[in-house]
Amino acid sequence: MVTTILAIETSCDETAAAVVADGRDVRSSVVSSQVDLHAAFGGVVPEVASRAHVALLTPVVAEALLEAGIDGSELDAVAATIGPGLIGALLVGVSAAKAYSLAWRAPFVGVNHMEAHLHAALIEEPELALPVVVLLVSGGHTLLIAMDRVPGDEAAQAGSPVRFVYRLLGETIDDAAGEAFDKVARFLGLGYPGGPAIDRAAVSGDPGAIRFPRGLMDDGHDFSFSGVKTSVINYVRKHPDARVPDVAASFQEAVVDVLVTKARRAAAEIGARGICIGGGVAANSVLRQRVLDSCAADGRQAFLPHLSMCTDNAAMIGATAWYRLRTDGPTPLDVGPDPNLKLPLA
Repeated sequence: MVTTILAIETSCDETAAAVVADGRDVRSSVVSSQVDLHAAFGGVVPEVASRAHVALLTPVVAEALLEAGIDGSELDAVAATIGPGLIGALLVGVSAAKAYSLAWRAPFVGVNHMEAHLHAALIEEPELALPVVVLLVSGGHTLLIAMDRVPGDEAAQAGSPVRFVYRLLGETIDDAAGEAFDKVARFLGLGYPGGPAIDRAAVSGDPGAIRFPRGLMDDGHDFSFSGVKTSVINYVRKHPDARVPDVAASFQEAVVDVLVTKARRAAAEIGARGICIGGGVAANSVLRQRVLDSCAADGRQAFLPHLSMCTDNAAMIGATAWYRLRTDGPTPLDVGPDPNLKLPLA
């Protein structure tokens, strides 16, 4: 029997809704971006994001249902991101999802946004060979996660959903990689969002022009990007005639070098069969190519999600909701959003 879920994502500045069947079949995926609203401020303004979600969510949900060719009475569950994220933004999506759940008498499923990024890979590659190392890189997080099946999971062997276990290998101790991209882009006058702006500027630059520091490169699996950000600022102040494309390309090279080196090292240590990337920074062209090249050299599978699956979207929420509904059941309606929600780890 097919399980059809309406999923809602409002954790930050994307208002998104999707209809997903059985965790893999994306019947519709609608994303309304707020980039233009926040560009003037050089970053996301929480109050502006929350108000935009209120205005946009109902038409976005209506469009997702229309594209999927169904109405609310045909849904088997309604899901929403409950954290982590901006509390005001989360409240909009969670409140709407609970209202739809009650109106359509469909179970409510609360989804961890970080786990959803892990499941985004499974939408496009359901037979992904495990274990894998997932490099999850966004504006708010930089994580190295080992993703595997629960040892001895008899239910999976009997045809029930695979039960996953996640183990944290490393995380940022200061700025996330995406945050560093945004701050450097703002300093260089490249605009917002910083990741795509740096990527575009770097195309005409020399990545070897400036040797910026690689924080914690040879020290465990944790990350640090505040040092390279500060180094860029100090360098440009001392060399105001430096070519912006060279600075952008050299900064990008330093960040990608650290990300890929640590992901490869972690994959070797745990015997991973592949490396996946996820999150907004996973759309970076140099990072994608370096992951492909390094996995080819190491004899591992590389999985690069489609660009639409890198940024925040509701399809990944629907995929995770299907998994959580079948393994844990519905989420109680008295569960509220948690802006600091952690990934469920082993």
